[in-house]
Amino acid sequence: MVIYKSLSDAELTGLIKSDDKDAFTEIYNRFHPLLYLYACKITRDDDLAEDLVQELFISIWDKRLSLNVTSSISSYFYSAIRYKFFDLVDKQKVRADYLNTMQFLLDGHSYDTDNYIAEKELSATIEKAVAELPEKMRKIFLLSRKNNLSNKEIAVELNIAEKTVKNQIGIALKSIKGQIGLHAFLFMLIHY
Repeated sequence: MVIYKSLSDAELTGLIKSDDKDAFTEIYNRFHPLLYLYACKITRDDDLAEDLVQELFISIWDKRLSLNVTSSISSYFYSAIRYKFFDLVDKQKVRADYLNTMQFLLDGHSYDTDNYIAEKELSATIEKAVAELPEKMRKIFLLSRKNNLSNKEIAVELNIAEKTVKNQIGIALKSIKGQIGLHAFLFMLIHY
């Protein structure tokens, strides 16, 4: 019968690689208290420290057949705890960033930003379509939409018939609608 307490760390590691559960239990009993204290120091959280140590030992057992310890097992364990802690910190940062982004979206900021960008792009498209109108038609259209003048006021200002103003605005609207599409056109009617 093998007395596991008398075996070295290297011998126990070799036995673990050959699927020896008792060797694993001995390594666990030897290193768990020390690793737990070390994990408590770096995490400053007893429960988290215990979780990290348990994850390490579960990982060791799961990978026992391919376990490759080039230095001492204690160095391997301490490094593994550090890496598990850094990995946890990275995951928590990603989670925090995700939660912050979700909160930002829920608060409506992203929606406002997206709408603002879409509105700016749409406004630029509308401006381009208006700029391509013939000069007289563009002037009538802008007096109507930008200056909020009635057809009668435009007719008086430009010394033309009110019916001409109405026709020019109608042609301008059809031309713009043809260039920018129905959704953009509806937006333009509301905002322009």
